[in-house]
Amino acid sequence: MSFRLSYRADPGNPWFSWQYVRDNSDTILAAVREHASLTGRAVLIAVLIALPLSVLAYWVRPLAGPILAVSGVVYTIPSLALFAFIAPYLGTGATTVLVGLVLYALLLIVRNVVAGLNQVPPEVREAAEGMGYGRWGRLFRIDLPLALPGIVTGVRLATVSTVALVTVGVLVGHGGLGQLIFAGFQNNLYKAEIMTAALLCVALAVVLDLLLILVARLVTPWSTRRAR
Repeated sequence: MSFRLSYRADPGNPWFSWQYVRDNSDTILAAVREHASLTGRAVLIAVLIALPLSVLAYWVRPLAGPILAVSGVVYTIPSLALFAFIAPYLGTGATTVLVGLVLYALLLIVRNVVAGLNQVPPEVREAAEGMGYGRWGRLFRIDLPLALPGIVTGVRLATVSTVALVTVGVLVGHGGLGQLIFAGFQNNLYKAEIMTAALLCVALAVVLDLLLILVARLVTPWSTRRAR
């Protein structure tokens, strides 16, 4: 996505300008929407992939190492290089950015979900088996609910990380607020444009993290009471 900016030369070139925000409010809002959309879709897809992988690693212990290792190797690839590898096969569209973001989010979610499942007390599992719960029943009624704090932690880390990584999508034309940051450097270091986009990136990450904290408290009220 390309953004057309109403650029007004400023001799002082301040790091922040309300005039820039007013003149380019539509462009800024469009960038924020794209940034939030890419982040939300990437994290949702990563969760849908990571949960089955985590359960598989939890049930089949020999697979835990390879699953974590593969996702860890992907996480070590520099983001620019990963997008450059994907682009020839998927093109320079939003799909390329989404695939890269999902791959990066997988490790953070899988690692925390597996850790959460492994922290379920053995006596609780034994009690569930004694009550007649099968493997699937124990998973949905016992293991996953007790692992929710770890799952939410993984989603929080993945979300904040993804907000930062979306900006790299500027390489293929879908970087959300990264488009504004890149354009600011192209416009003779237009500081107000760069700073506005950077501040909005931070604000978006903080808002999403706070929302996830609120969700965690709503779905795990026992953790909140225990902390008190």
